[in-house]
Amino acid sequence: MVEQGELAALIERYAPTDGTHEICGERVAVVRSSQPSEPHHGVFGAAVCVVAQGRKQVISGGTTLVYDAMRYLVASVDLPVIGQVVEASPETPYLCFRLALDPEVIGDLLLQTGGEPALAQDAGPLVGAMAISEVNPPLLDAVMRMVRLMETPRDAAVLAPLIEREILYRMLLGDQGPRLAQIARADGRMRQVRRAIGWIKQNFDQHFSIDDLAAEARMSPSALHRHFKAVTALSPLQYQKQIRLQEARKLILAQRLDAGSAGHAVGYDSASQFSREYARLFGAPPLRDVARLRARPDMLLDT
Repeated sequence: MVEQGELAALIERYAPTDGTHEICGERVAVVRSSQPSEPHHGVFGAAVCVVAQGRKQVISGGTTLVYDAMRYLVASVDLPVIGQVVEASPETPYLCFRLALDPEVIGDLLLQTGGEPALAQDAGPLVGAMAISEVNPPLLDAVMRMVRLMETPRDAAVLAPLIEREILYRMLLGDQGPRLAQIARADGRMRQVRRAIGWIKQNFDQHFSIDDLAAEARMSPSALHRHFKAVTALSPLQYQKQIRLQEARKLILAQRLDAGSAGHAVGYDSASQFSREYARLFGAPPLRDVARLRARPDMLLDT
């Protein structure tokens, strides 16, 4: 059976520098950080993360989740979070495997396995978008074989999709099974919430009403608000605000826009409101915050 140290050594080979490195296609990546990081704001996509070495935490909606070599993380929707590597060093860097979740692959797998009743039904209220579970040997073994495909790139195109299905299958059989099944259901509430999230992300700079967003998600306004908050711990408007502020931060950093221009570009009509809400989220006004970021490149690593 695969040992955690074996996986760490293999990931380190294909992540020689700090940051995120794609392997075996665009949905699969390995991540490295050689030192603890400052808290980093970003959008964490729907994915499973299996840590081989080190420890990381994410904060979402006031809840802190810590994952390491013993516990893997699952996120079912794109979610604004604060991420932070809390255990890493040059000698023993933080090393992580990440697989983006594809609802179509999960749905096809459920059909192939016959859709166990406990997984196939959309029963009960939606739960939060993020959770952790204990790593088990079969899951670890499948992850190891996925990373090892980098040794034989010719095989990756054929075998990577099969191993992806195995990873998801192992998760479906565990306590994350109902969460993954909710992602896959075409008529489920999770899919409707994901539709609302996708619309907000594409139109974050536009004003919208809850009624319009509910129509886009094909839900009633009250159901949208209830289920959206159950999944993300945010209201739709709070979600939009965090996306707007994160996009404005990127504009100030990458395009060197002034705070007023960046705020206007992401949909703020009031420069003072933008600066006030920016400072509330990031802990400092735009100019001071960006100066701090440029002095600490590790704070710009992917979440």
